[in-house]
Amino acid sequence: MKILFLSDDFPPTSFGGAGISTCDIALGMKKAGHEVFVVTTCRKEIDSGESDYEGIKVYRIASDYPGRWRSWISLYNRPVVSRVEELIRQLKPDVVHANNIHFYLSYACLKVAKKNCKAVVFTARDVMTFNFSKLTTKRYLENFDYHTTWRDHIKQAGKRWNPLRNIIIKRYLGYADKILAVSDALRKALEQNRIRNVEVMHSGIDVDSWRVSNEDGINFRQKYGTDNKKVILFGGRLSDAKGCKQVLGAMVEILKNIPNAVLLIVASLDGHTNQLTAEANKLEIGDRLLFTGWVGRDKIKFTYACADIVLVTSICFDSFPRIVLEAMASGKPVVGTCYGGASEAIIDGVTGYVVNPFDVDIMSKQIVDLLSNHHKAAEFGHAGRQRIQADFNLDIKVSELISDYKKILSSK
Repeated sequence: MKILFLSDDFPPTSFGGAGISTCDIALGMKKAGHEVFVVTTCRKEIDSGESDYEGIKVYRIASDYPGRWRSWISLYNRPVVSRVEELIRQLKPDVVHANNIHFYLSYACLKVAKKNCKAVVFTARDVMTFNFSKLTTKRYLENFDYHTTWRDHIKQAGKRWNPLRNIIIKRYLGYADKILAVSDALRKALEQNRIRNVEVMHSGIDVDSWRVSNEDGINFRQKYGTDNKKVILFGGRLSDAKGCKQVLGAMVEILKNIPNAVLLIVASLDGHTNQLTAEANKLEIGDRLLFTGWVGRDKIKFTYACADIVLVTSICFDSFPRIVLEAMASGKPVVGTCYGGASEAIIDGVTGYVVNPFDVDIMSKQIVDLLSNHHKAAEFGHAGRQRIQADFNLDIKVSELISDYKKILSSK
């Protein structure tokens, strides 16, 4: 088959989980013998055009606009959609598989895909099909009620609110032959917000690529001075929604029981890291924070190798955090949030713990339990790796997708 993937971002310029997961699937399809293309975007014209990424032909379309227009341009970005249609006609794919297209490519790409190819699949990787930003409503955080109202949307978007946005998105989604969600939690959220006929396909990961030699792990520990320390890894885009405040609160309690604990923060150094450091200094734990700065994809596995446990504390709906899969593939126990789809990978009390990050006391106790019990942490890590191998292996997900593609094509 000829398969064309659409994604707003894509490696090597992509740092988000959605772009990386799309890349993994594309590479998996190529490995399975299919002809694969990717259409993505860039901000500058000089970076646009055709290139090659690990044997995949990638087409980058330049697009940039002020964020205040997102509620409109994300629906129909005229020049980008025109170029996407040209490429679809040129490449003649059997399948167009759209992923995150909610900023630059825009949802209208689904319409031109349907017009010019036999099978169109859309994978929802976040809540942007029905929400204007991260899902942090009081009814969700307190009662796990995913439904959002126009009042929520106005609160999120302010003067940028487009009252027709969600109606138009649903209309464009109607051009997809199949809609997938990366977690059952996201499926429920979509259906509670009137996006129907959604099936679940969890993201997968190449387990073997996360193996690290003991020597490499030791070298990384020495680089960051974590020898003889209990290392808690915390990574991703640092923001309030990721539970940074709750993590610092937990560290205060953890250090009372595990004095040699450190928080290894894998994130780019920016204003968020400065703010986090300032907050930690107020709590007199600033010296227990270690920042790696930006770490390339080829080195990120070494950060897991030197960790004792991995912490995922989002206090927003986090669809299916990739860091959970990476940590478990690396053989590390995960203490993960109850918000979103993390609990669909973590087996509570077997591969890690599922916690409410707002309950800092319980969260810190679970972390202390694993840091103070090496045998249990090792058992959890081993069980986690086995679970990823059995249920979230990339090859399995690629096979499931190929089956879906063939069913759609055979029905035409």
